[in-house]
Amino acid sequence: MRRRAADFRRPVRRRFAYWIWLLLGAFSLAGLVLFFLQHHYREYRVHRPFLERNAKVENSAKRLNFTEEILSVTSFSRQLSEQMVLAKAYVIIAKEHNNLHLAWELSSKIRSCQLLLSKAAMTGDPVTMEEAEPVIKSLSSLIFKAQDVHYDIATTIVMMKSYIQALEERANTATVQSTVFAQVSAEALPKSLHCLNVKLMADWLKMTSRQKFSHKSRILPQLSDKNLYHFCIFSDNVLATSVVVNSTVINADHPKHLVFHIVTDGIIYGAMKAWFLSNDLKGATVEVQNIEEFHWLNESYSPIVKQLHSPESRAFYFGPYQGVNIEPKLQNPKFVSLLNHLRFYIPEIYPLLDKIVFLDDDVVVQKDLTPLFSLDLHGNVNGAVETCLEAFHRYYKYLNFSNSIISSKFDPQACGWAFGLNIFDLGAWRKANVTAKYHYWQEQNADGTLWKLGTLPPALLSFYGLTEPLDRRWHVLGLGYDLNIDSRLIESAAVIHFNGNMKPWLKLAIGRYKPLWHRYINQSHPHLQDCATG
Repeated sequence: MRRRAADFRRPVRRRFAYWIWLLLGAFSLAGLVLFFLQHHYREYRVHRPFLERNAKVENSAKRLNFTEEILSVTSFSRQLSEQMVLAKAYVIIAKEHNNLHLAWELSSKIRSCQLLLSKAAMTGDPVTMEEAEPVIKSLSSLIFKAQDVHYDIATTIVMMKSYIQALEERANTATVQSTVFAQVSAEALPKSLHCLNVKLMADWLKMTSRQKFSHKSRILPQLSDKNLYHFCIFSDNVLATSVVVNSTVINADHPKHLVFHIVTDGIIYGAMKAWFLSNDLKGATVEVQNIEEFHWLNESYSPIVKQLHSPESRAFYFGPYQGVNIEPKLQNPKFVSLLNHLRFYIPEIYPLLDKIVFLDDDVVVQKDLTPLFSLDLHGNVNGAVETCLEAFHRYYKYLNFSNSIISSKFDPQACGWAFGLNIFDLGAWRKANVTAKYHYWQEQNADGTLWKLGTLPPALLSFYGLTEPLDRRWHVLGLGYDLNIDSRLIESAAVIHFNGNMKPWLKLAIGRYKPLWHRYINQSHPHLQDCATG
């Protein structure tokens, strides 16, 4: 019986131990579950703001574009962007200190930022916390590492300032270089025009009888007939001058009453003469003169001639290009060529005339210009279109008003006007002695402190109070640089002006305006055909 009782109690103990272990396991499991629940609850409380913010971002992704997303102060995209900007700065500084490994690590994380931002921009979905957190943490640690290495805020600021200055210098250099290249393109004579000049010069050398006749033609009565309409053009561009003359003749009511006075240099003189001797101008009179035969235009009379002959001026204008601090446009010899300044000597060149219209060689005439001669200038010398409606065309934009010589005599807000189409009353010019005023101001500006260069600044001074405003439709400017001129304004204009670098005879001309100029070229001329095909 004892054995049986013992045998009976043994399984009971085993069952009791089994239940004890089962209860202990249950309590342990419950504790473990409770521990995990508490841990996750703490994590939830810590990350709850981030999760809520991310949920808001996800819910509003359909309404916000990427620009709004990256500007939002609560978005991960903005955090990534700001971290990336700072990291880029440290990449530059690390490279400057030859810490290439740190620069490589930063660059790697920057690429990760860029990939996330690119993905957000492409998909339209905001960057999530799971995506942003590892990148932001690693990037932050690298930035702290960069600071610990010795790249503190003061060093960063100094380095960034120097880097910004270097970038500005590079940008300025690039801007100047592009301007130089544009200026070179604008000044370069196309091969076809050079070919034309050569062929015309060869023709002129063969015209021995015509050369004798040209000397006799200088005493033609039409050249000083005050009952005719006189126009002057000063140019060394044969084709451009031909377009000015041809367009004026074609659009004139009475072409036989027109007289054109052309002055060119000694190199182009023969070609210019040959061209106008071989072209029909509907009875209009054309006189071609050589500026080198104006012996009165010398150093003792003209300040600009004296300045041109000085070694300093020749080195500046005609010497090698020496730096980026000089505006390339101002080194163009055209700005100081005698042909360009000849407009200030019109009364001396044509002493027997009372009125004359001055035309630049980059204009096209679209209407009859003879009504200009009957306009009342109210005693003024110069009739010109004012340019105040456009930017940079008031006196203070052209002249140095910090100089008392300028500021004491002129209004900085006075309206500028344009050369290109001007009607001059030569009687009033002589009475006001405008050429002497021009000489005075040219001498005052011998050191270049009153204005930079060009003919308009001294003209604004010399014709101050002596200019009569003309209707804007007489002269529309900007076809050499402005792509957006109103077509109606162009159609209504008596004269359109291709002022700017994009001249119509160059490849860089604005295509929209080219036909306005090309229609007045005599395409049937054999030399033009030969040079175009050659």
